[in-house]
Amino acid sequence: MPEPTPLHSQLYAEISARIQSGVWAAGERVPSEKSLSEEFGVSRGPVRQALAALRAEGMIVGGRGAPPRVQRSAPPQSFDTFMSFSEWARSLGQTPGQRVIEASRRLAGPEAVAELELAPDEPVVEIVRLRTLNGAPAMLERSRFPLRVGAGLLAADLDSGSIYQHMREQGDAPVRARHLIDAIAAEPLDATWLAVDPGSPLLRVRRTARGADDRVVEAADDRYVPGMATFAIENATRHTAQISVGRPAPAGPAGPSPRP
Repeated sequence: MPEPTPLHSQLYAEISARIQSGVWAAGERVPSEKSLSEEFGVSRGPVRQALAALRAEGMIVGGRGAPPRVQRSAPPQSFDTFMSFSEWARSLGQTPGQRVIEASRRLAGPEAVAELELAPDEPVVEIVRLRTLNGAPAMLERSRFPLRVGAGLLAADLDSGSIYQHMREQGDAPVRARHLIDAIAAEPLDATWLAVDPGSPLLRVRRTARGADDRVVEAADDRYVPGMATFAIENATRHTAQISVGRPAPAGPAGPSPRP
């Protein structure tokens, strides 16, 4: 069975949507933890977690004596909640799109064997997709899956659906992942589909995701066009570091500096 979405993640998504849609206007005071707990019928713990995540990502400002207020900005995509590209885009009010460039089954090479922790020459499924925002190229997605996961994806309509949604329906939802973030020069395939010059800088996120049984379910290499995504890391002494991806805020009047 698919893993249920944690309460604090559900609250984060709902509150984030309210901020991005303007239901909660910029500068407006955030409702108290008590009122939010009563509205959603939950204890204060999940509410406090959701608000902390929103504050860490800059969508809420204030605290420590100052009343927390809404600061509308492009929400980062939290890696630890496994929000799909489509879900992230819609949370921004953008229209996501995708096009399958390649979907194939093949024997695993040395790199796939290492990434997916397979025996030599085990079959794997490789999927390459172009992801768009409002029709503009945003990211080239290269994903590898062990056959037990990928076989069902080959039969799915990935030109109109989310890979993570299909994985959830199959019971293969990732529950934790390791991410490596760096910059890389655009290769010929990247340049062709992302409409950039060969050698242009791209933002790359490499991800190894594991399922509930701790086996690897996906190894991915996502390459973003600069200007379509930014990356932020939030550290805390008592909490696991949160890594997230989001679109940069549009240019506007002078205000708080964006995160690096």
